[in-house]
Amino acid sequence: MTMPYYASAEQVMRDRSEYARKGISRGRSVAVVTYADGVLFIAENPSSTLHKVSELYDRIGFAAVGRYSEFESLRVAGIRLADVRGYSYNRRDVTGRVIANAYAQTLAAVFSEQMKPYEVELCVAEVGDDAENDQLYRLTFDGSIVDEPDFVVMGGQAEAVSGHLREHFSTGMGLSDALQVGVRALSAVSPVTAGSGNGSAAQLTAAQLEVAVLDRRRPKRAFRRITGSALRTLLGDEATPDVTADAPATAAHHPPSVPEPGTPPGLGDPANPDTAGGPDANGTEDAPEN
Repeated sequence: MTMPYYASAEQVMRDRSEYARKGISRGRSVAVVTYADGVLFIAENPSSTLHKVSELYDRIGFAAVGRYSEFESLRVAGIRLADVRGYSYNRRDVTGRVIANAYAQTLAAVFSEQMKPYEVELCVAEVGDDAENDQLYRLTFDGSIVDEPDFVVMGGQAEAVSGHLREHFSTGMGLSDALQVGVRALSAVSPVTAGSGNGSAAQLTAAQLEVAVLDRRRPKRAFRRITGSALRTLLGDEATPDVTADAPATAAHHPPSVPEPGTPPGLGDPANPDTAGGPDANGTEDAPEN
């Protein structure tokens, strides 16, 4: 009879930790930064459909790095927990601490009981009525939970990004300043900008970023994504290509379309476009995250 393979508990936990850390470090970094009016999420993510940042509840946001399928299942579970608790008791009973504790228990159980741990790292952020009440909870693959004061950096070269933020971050920054500081920190270690070779520090563009905020000034749902021209304006990159320069002369002088008679106001009218269900004037979306 062959003897079963034996490994000490310490060695098993050490191997699982190393496995999870390697998986997380292969991803691109995410930074969650507090600013004067709330909490800012910045992720290096060129995908427009696979989000690293999301809304969990009215004033609670979620950010993650690692294996997408695993943290997406945790995101959905967090939304369900928040909805059930808010419906059963009161919406004020849904807090970032409650959701973070539930995530910590789930991650700890997976890490200790299953052969393969989750290759994820999470941040649960809650915006308060003032800056002193903002909460940032960082959760690691083994269920450890830490309450961070000013910012959280996860995935990729997190230590290098954190060092850059410690040098340039200051409490009470405006949204534009906080965004530019965070983007410069991510750009400094990004493989996308490392090979620019132009002698100057290249910066990630709006197309390579996923940005969202928890805005305390909003009365109920604080989470909003920042996309398009609004994001380019905050980054200071307002220049847009002249699409009519190389276009045929007929296209440049094409008259605007006219709505058919009887069309309701705002539908088909170029001077008064219909924006229902789409981004608002600030380039943010109102669609629910679940």
